[in-house]
Amino acid sequence: MNKYVKKTKIIATLGPASSDRETMIELIKAGVDVFRINFSHADYDLVRKNVETIREINKEFGFSTSILGDLQGPKLRVGVVKEGSYLNPGDILTFTNEKIEGDSKKVYMTYQKFPQDVKVGERILIDDGKLVLEVIETNEKDTVKAKTIQGGPLSSKKGVNLPNTNVSLPALTEKDIKDANFMLDLELDWIALSFVRHAQDIIDLKELIAKHPKGKFKTPIIAKIEKPEGVRNIEEILQECDGLMVARGDLGVEVPMEEVPAIQKNLVEKARKFAKPVIIATQMMETMINSLTPTRAEVNDVANSVLDGADAVMLSGETSVGRYPVDVVKNMSKIVKNIEQTHFYQSKNSPIEREFNCIDERFITNRICLAAVRIAKTTNVEAIVTLTYSGYTAFQISAHRPNSHIIIYSSNKRVITMLNLLWGVRAFYYNAKKSTDETIVEVNKLTYENGFVDLNDFVINLNAMPANESGKTNTLRLTTI
Repeated sequence: MNKYVKKTKIIATLGPASSDRETMIELIKAGVDVFRINFSHADYDLVRKNVETIREINKEFGFSTSILGDLQGPKLRVGVVKEGSYLNPGDILTFTNEKIEGDSKKVYMTYQKFPQDVKVGERILIDDGKLVLEVIETNEKDTVKAKTIQGGPLSSKKGVNLPNTNVSLPALTEKDIKDANFMLDLELDWIALSFVRHAQDIIDLKELIAKHPKGKFKTPIIAKIEKPEGVRNIEEILQECDGLMVARGDLGVEVPMEEVPAIQKNLVEKARKFAKPVIIATQMMETMINSLTPTRAEVNDVANSVLDGADAVMLSGETSVGRYPVDVVKNMSKIVKNIEQTHFYQSKNSPIEREFNCIDERFITNRICLAAVRIAKTTNVEAIVTLTYSGYTAFQISAHRPNSHIIIYSSNKRVITMLNLLWGVRAFYYNAKKSTDETIVEVNKLTYENGFVDLNDFVINLNAMPANESGKTNTLRLTTI
């Protein structure tokens, strides 16, 4: 019998510390479900090689590790700055559109429309908010002057945040468009879009995907929420995207830091209502970049993100440049498994009662999935087993957070790796064209052979009748193995 399988997924960012085959295999065995490729620092040849390696490993070991491509988005930065430049409170710093080597008086700003967009009195935050300045004048053409409020060292290529400014940059920069097309060439499982502020940002990326030669498979999009507008417009964004990422790094700079915990909880709850997976990211086990032990606060943070009901928790620098990538994942797995087996967790995430205003084509499937989870919670069902071609049923069941295994069979190979990001979902390839009764017998047998159920266990089978047409899920059956 399979030992307890964790439900909350772990995403690890690839980088110099984790880009060789052996480390990747160890990471997956330690609990990684999804590899993230950060396109802020991506070399195409290396990305291609890493993607091939992950797919070879999947094939060889029977894993279904997913790959998430993360677009850089309109990240604003200062240019190169002389070593040892320092800002003291009260110092005036001039931002210019001219590519110069900066110092503590004048610095190049990568964002050309900066002088037109900022207004006097607005804040400029540099290096994750370590430096805080206030705009005192702009010529609305090529220079902005700002007074230092909170000083410190000023170093090269640090990120800039403008929490009060309406930035006129599109969410998809020229670099992002090129990167997104490259991701689609490689058929990555998910694309994450940075700094999403409006539903339109997602629609623009969807249009790019539709135009791509491989656009017939609608690659799902994760909206990264890291700006106050994104938080405000969350309902309209959730209508368009396929998943959310709570990117607490930039978010914690753009909104007052004390508001981030409540925003995190709110976003997780909203995403579940829309049956969209939600990832908690940034600084989860930051100290483990250089140390073998996480702080107690970090252990708590991971556990609380799981308790909040996140689908996945994400590691960034810890696995991309850290000294102990595999140990970080082992520790994270231990924390996740432990908290998931407590009564706090199992009684916490009850099925979602959604208001269905309209009875559309999805209505029957949605009700069947809700009924399945309700029965599973009250009948001690070991597994909910379903066939899907698009993956829709898996999203629905996963959002309700049942205590049972969610075992998915699909003839669509791309869906199998894509679903590996979803809470509790384990997906396998199955392509026999048989009657519903025969199919149910076969998939239950496979579920037994894979060690998810024992003899005499209860399982729920969800199917579309008739079975050999790719219809909507409309049938629920409670059976014993």
